[in-house]
Amino acid sequence: MASTFLTTEELSQRIKYDPRTIREQLKDAVLIEGIHYIRPFGRRKILYLWEAIEQDLLVSGTSGLAIPMANGGVCHG
Repeated sequence: MASTFLTTEELSQRIKYDPRTIREQLKDAVLIEGIHYIRPFGRRKILYLWEAIEQDLLVSGTSGLAIPMANGGVCHG
């Protein structure tokens, strides 16, 4: 199965969020490292996995597995 890797800017065009919002609010709160994004070769560059993000976008709201946290994030449990 081939994966589609996207930069923050490319992802922002697909999901209609500002790149800064993705970096500061979604990354690590909604988008989980190893599931939704990777850091190739252990570097700073982040590549997002489109298929995993798309799947979560389509099923969000129908799954009760996310526990809301006081700081606005969620615990994936």
